[in-house]
Amino acid sequence: MKPIKPLVEKRETVVVDVATSVGQAARIMSERQIGAVPVVDGDRVAGIFTERDVLARVVAAGVDAATTSVSSVMSTSLVVADINENHDACMRRMQQARVRHLLVLPDGRLAGILSMRDLLALELDERDEAITLLN
Repeated sequence: MKPIKPLVEKRETVVVDVATSVGQAARIMSERQIGAVPVVDGDRVAGIFTERDVLARVVAAGVDAATTSVSSVMSTSLVVADINENHDACMRRMQQARVRHLLVLPDGRLAGILSMRDLLALELDERDEAITLLN
């Protein structure tokens, strides 16, 4: 079982402030080709803004993306992991919570964010290594 720490430590975490407009946050997500961004209030994680939030709480609700802040439409029920956990534990937690993004918060501070795709890639790498060893 591979740890998530190396994966989290080697990448930049894109965040938005609670006062960021939904439109600006969506542009950042589109430019970076990411499906979610942690929302911060100073150095505290306040929530997460995801593609699902855009669809359900902005587009479907008819909310003005230019004048609405992410803090009013973000998800606040956070699914988190510690940086020392392995990918299997993280995948199980995400499946149980029915989410596609997991915030990594060692000691309550944001270290990064992982997607289900990231964890599946780790799983495939681990299986490839096992197959190589078996051959």
